[in-house]
Amino acid sequence: MSNRGELAPNEPHPAVKIAKDIIGKLSVPDLMEWQESFASCAIEGNRMGEVCSETIRRILSYEPVSDRYLMGLALVIMKGREE
Repeated sequence: MSNRGELAPNEPHPAVKIAKDIIGKLSVPDLMEWQESFASCAIEGNRMGEVCSETIRRILSYEPVSDRYLMGLALVIMKGREE
């Protein structure tokens, strides 16, 4: 019997729906602008920039992206919009 508070193997986190909504509201030009910003940070060795830039590349290429990458990207974009 599994714990109700634990995700089953291959079960996406329920909050990924929120992340998809946040990212889905961005236009392709907006995503490309975010990707450019993250890529600039990645050149300097910024790990968050590396991961977020690659996540956007995957999204734009219609490649699979896991829930944790989507949620991380959405969180960083939300924080970036606040500042």
